[in-house]
Amino acid sequence: MPYVNIKITREGVTKEQKEQLIAGATQLLVDVLGKNPQTTIVTIDEVDTDNWGIGGVPVTELRKDAKKDLQ
Repeated sequence: MPYVNIKITREGVTKEQKEQLIAGATQLLVDVLGKNPQTTIVTIDEVDTDNWGIGGVPVTELRKDAKKDLQ
């Protein structure tokens, strides 16, 4: 029974996009490993950008800096 956990930042991902992620991850396991889609579990965790850091900096701050650079 495969289990896939997808972690993304909480930034407006739609229900339809999540459905595509679940279907796509399931199909990947079917195609590559021959797994049964009926027993494949996919979960999506959405993490607030304040709780996700890259290079020692919260994503919230990285996004603010990126917006400033575009202006």
